[in-house]
Amino acid sequence: MSEAVTTLPGQTLVRPLSLRRRITDRVMTGAAVLTVVIVLAPLVAIFGYVVYRGVGAINWAFLTQTPKPVGEAGGGMANAIVGSIFILGIASIIGVPLGIGAGIYLAEFGRNRFGTAIRFTADVLNGVPSIVIGIVAYAIVVLRQGHFSALAGGVALAIMMVPTISRTTEEMLLLVPQALREAAYGLGVPRWRTTLSITLRTATSGVITGVMLAFARVAGETAPLLFTALGNEFWSLRLDQPTAALPLQIYRYALSPYDDFHRQAWAGALVLIVLIVTAVAAVRFVVRRGTFGAA
Repeated sequence: MSEAVTTLPGQTLVRPLSLRRRITDRVMTGAAVLTVVIVLAPLVAIFGYVVYRGVGAINWAFLTQTPKPVGEAGGGMANAIVGSIFILGIASIIGVPLGIGAGIYLAEFGRNRFGTAIRFTADVLNGVPSIVIGIVAYAIVVLRQGHFSALAGGVALAIMMVPTISRTTEEMLLLVPQALREAAYGLGVPRWRTTLSITLRTATSGVITGVMLAFARVAGETAPLLFTALGNEFWSLRLDQPTAALPLQIYRYALSPYDDFHRQAWAGALVLIVLIVTAVAAVRFVVRRGTFGAA
């Protein structure tokens, strides 16, 4: 039964909601709010505990010095912080273009058996344990180079980024109304130009979100880096040399029996979270303020 009853032209009499509907509305709203609280509570608790354990060990020495030998107080994770940024930069340079390109192909040209095979492969890769991808990168890069390297670590993380980015890009492009494509075709715009200048630009916000999800996922991975970048106690920003990374340093310090290393491990975890949040927020800000945000 309709809740609105028309009495005179231009006038509508709205019947008050029944008690049952008001109660149902309150109950469902409360259930939705409770669900959000249940989901957010563990996240807030984990973040709060990391801040509680790690903020006390963060100082200027921690951010600017390399690790000290066992038994010597002080030191920091400056090389690991810079190394993580370096390896993630390599992974992004390799993985983001490949992932977006694959997503464009799947959305615009992938309605065939080859596209189905790519989707299946991407879905399988999303569920493969990261340590397996690390072993694959070890076989592809490390064994060929003859040594561990930052490049191998970047390749391993890039392999993990591609499936997430490609599937997210495909879904975002499919949400773009077909009418926009048809309007461009009607004006004589080639299909490739329509895809890049109209379809992709319209879906930019969703595509960037997928890229940031993939970036955040791989930023804290340790297992692939154990087989590829290996780690380094000193400064190293060469593609062909072992390189320190925050997840590796945190892992090693957490396994050590020394309290000072444990404190630094908590501090490293906090810095890693801050770096991820800062990177995601910065990219979102640039996208909203820049050229893509205005499209």
